[in-house]
Amino acid sequence: MTDQQVPTGPHELELEMLDLRPALEAVLMVADQPLDHLTLAQAVGHPPVDVEQALTALAEEYTEQGRGFELRNIAGGWRFFTREEYAGAVERFILDGQQARLTQAALETMAVVAYRQPISRSRISAIRGVNVDGVVRTLVTRGLIEEGGVDGESGAILYRTTSYFLERMGLGDIGELPDIAQHLPEMEDMEDEVLAGADDVVADLAADPEPIADETATPTDETPTSTEEGGDRG
Repeated sequence: MTDQQVPTGPHELELEMLDLRPALEAVLMVADQPLDHLTLAQAVGHPPVDVEQALTALAEEYTEQGRGFELRNIAGGWRFFTREEYAGAVERFILDGQQARLTQAALETMAVVAYRQPISRSRISAIRGVNVDGVVRTLVTRGLIEEGGVDGESGAILYRTTSYFLERMGLGDIGELPDIAQHLPEMEDMEDEVLAGADDVVADLAADPEPIADETATPTDETPTSTEEGGDRG
């Protein structure tokens, strides 16, 4: 394709009715990587030479207007970036979100992992009496727990606490946790009536003195689960 060729496609007539600059902005807004002017031309239905000129003009216009974002030509393509002088606002927004408190469900799940690690999701669910898939994913995303091997019998993924967890809790090692593990019954001794009370013990541990991370409750997090369900999904 040369710079003088107009891209063709099933939506060419419809796209040519769109204003060039707004169309470019719309595509760039959703781009997750730099896009070259040929790719953008194909998307907006305008000649590549016109697209290249419009991109340069838009970048200059954003700078002149002092926008909080800028359009950069980088790595062979164009993409929106936060303007450097406003990076602090973005940083505060992200960090403030990381400091929100965990929900009670997340704290209880984290406590079970801390005292029973390494442990699989199905065993955590058995202790808490609810499905914990969503909250486990959140704790992994926040860096508080991590995969710690595979169960030799079931093949389920096992989870353990991370060094970041110790840092946030102010502990040197996991052995410094309060000694309440003996109050949690062994899995082989558990019966349905015991499961209902085990959650109360873990909830007492969950009274954490400081914010750790954000956790948004999911509909599946508090879905009752049975210890008799087949198979450990890890």
